[in-house]
Amino acid sequence: MVVDSGRRRPTIEDVAAAAGVSRGTVSRVLNGGINVSPSALAAVNKAIKQTGYVVNTHARSLVTQRSGSVAFILSEPQEKFFEDPNFQVLLRGCTQALAAHDIPLLLSIADSEPDLERVVRFISGGHIDGALLVSTHAGNPVIGRLASLGIPTVACGLPIGHEQELAYVAVNEAEGGRLATAHLASLGRRRIATVTGPLDTPGGRDRLAGYREALGQAGIGFDQSLIAHGDYTRLSGQAAMEDLLRRTPDLDAVFVASDLMARGALDALERAGRSVPGDVAVVGFDDSLAASAGRPGLTTVRQPYKRVCEEMVRLLLALLDGQEPAAVILPVELVRRETA
Repeated sequence: MVVDSGRRRPTIEDVAAAAGVSRGTVSRVLNGGINVSPSALAAVNKAIKQTGYVVNTHARSLVTQRSGSVAFILSEPQEKFFEDPNFQVLLRGCTQALAAHDIPLLLSIADSEPDLERVVRFISGGHIDGALLVSTHAGNPVIGRLASLGIPTVACGLPIGHEQELAYVAVNEAEGGRLATAHLASLGRRRIATVTGPLDTPGGRDRLAGYREALGQAGIGFDQSLIAHGDYTRLSGQAAMEDLLRRTPDLDAVFVASDLMARGALDALERAGRSVPGDVAVVGFDDSLAASAGRPGLTTVRQPYKRVCEEMVRLLLALLDGQEPAAVILPVELVRRETA
């Protein structure tokens, strides 16, 4: 049965008739498919495509008291969203994972108090059912505001200070730092520097811890002068590398806590006339486009972004179904290219 959409809008009854099932079965399929046989589920989904039926989300929300939408909240300056490819990869991955459940994703950037208030007003108006929180600095006020509103929330990365109360998906940051540094040590490098991310973030803190652990395992003494700090931007990586070269010109390797900062470090090394990897070997972190698309190809630690997004959405849907917050820690791996 195919309904002429030019004459009237298809209804649940039309779908039921086309599928050969009851209206109640169609309704159960539209609300998650609970207590529906595989054959009936397949028939209803086929009938929905045949009839061109579209769910009336407004009517559904009146019944379920849900908006049917999720917010992707980025608590970083707006320019970072456009500069750092990781945020766009996460947004795209979460959008795709939610699309499989017919749930739209709304982007909100809250990097200042006025922006935070605007986002909170929007959320408190009942426009979303849950939130995916990206970039969690220690003391992030967004977490407290979401908790006070009772909004189911999943953080991307360890939410420092809220580990016991907030669902989150993270990678093994310390292991990534250890892998990167151990690889540099295995190449015979002994003056291994590092450019950290912000130390109020799990990546900044734990990748540094992994670096220190690997130095000890390799029998290399820890030297504070071989540490510089960045903020995950390319310019900060360049500035940190320039600072390291001034202070410790004999360095022969550097682990940089993000690919984008590593590109900045490579800029600084080129300007200083240092060859890579001949004079200085470089390892980044993320395996983003900044690692694979530029030249030379960057040796880096890969984060499994697709799995991160899928797990974030899975945990959020579980929260929406009334389950307790859970945590997932995913493994990382070293990807060798030209810089080390």
